[in-house]
Amino acid sequence: MAEARHIERAGFALTPENERRVDEIVARYPERQAAMLPVLWAVQGEKGWISADAMEWVARKLECTAATVQSVVRFYTMFDDRPVGMYKLQVCRTLSCELMGARRVIDHLRERLGVEPGQTTEDGLFTLQEVECLASCGTGPMLQCNLKFYENLTPERVDALLELLRGTDPDPSDIRPVIYERPDPEAYARMDPGAVVTVGVGTSGAGGS
Repeated sequence: MAEARHIERAGFALTPENERRVDEIVARYPERQAAMLPVLWAVQGEKGWISADAMEWVARKLECTAATVQSVVRFYTMFDDRPVGMYKLQVCRTLSCELMGARRVIDHLRERLGVEPGQTTEDGLFTLQEVECLASCGTGPMLQCNLKFYENLTPERVDALLELLRGTDPDPSDIRPVIYERPDPEAYARMDPGAVVTVGVGTSGAGGS
């Protein structure tokens, strides 16, 4: 078993309890760097995001370069290298969701929140992000709010969700997905008037010159 190491850097440190947890995670792997993902998740779990100092701390802990840590943080959308809001709204923009109206959902959130993707509202409540496939291709458009999925979205359902979130505090233990009833073809057409939408049996096309 690898020897536990207490590594501190000016401006960054985990609580003793969480550093012990990190050491326990690292000890499970034959190569320290193999523990990268769970260690970063532990860091973000305490701090809310992963700063440059945190990346250097992780690099020292895993005996790799800070650039290696940074490349992992920036590759995975589950990690953030800047502070985010209380609720992180990640809208899937990959093909299946895009065809079913993801762009309309993103634009609706931009309008309602007054921010662009990658930005946080002034009150610190919401961060809006566009992300790649979240593996809910059959129930798009969808978004992930913190660790919870909301599927088969429409602009009206987005409004209801925002109202709900504004009146509640995040519950990290609540990860059960919310899967709304599939919108009818007309609802999909309203989200993307130029699209040809197939829902179940039958095809509905809407467009105009």
